[in-house]
Amino acid sequence: MYTYIWNKYLPVIRILLKKSATGDQLLSLNREDFERAGTGRKAGYKFIIVFTDGKVSNVISGSDLASHLASAMLEDAATKVVLLTGQFEVTLNTKFQITIKNTTPQPIVTEVVSEVDAIIEAE
Repeated sequence: MYTYIWNKYLPVIRILLKKSATGDQLLSLNREDFERAGTGRKAGYKFIIVFTDGKVSNVISGSDLASHLASAMLEDAATKVVLLTGQFEVTLNTKFQITIKNTTPQPIVTEVVSEVDAIIEAE
């Protein structure tokens, strides 16, 4: 039901997923797209989808909007490749704004320590 709407936004969402490595990204959606699709104004327009290693890792079955977005993202090969690179949180708020956060854990500091040790040994 909402898949065709999400497919319209998918190219921009994919770009924002890539850009999320440098900070949270925000995309404002057109409210009328969703209202024309048959949802009432009082429908639950809020959700959070957590992607871990290219899979949805939280329960979103209670929201058709979230389920259809997750399906559209996972069925698109280019978007799936980006999702496989880490952990992402996609949130829709009541103002029809999607926030995309890259929540991939940062590398452990021991890599930096070993690089510093190698520099000290080289001197």
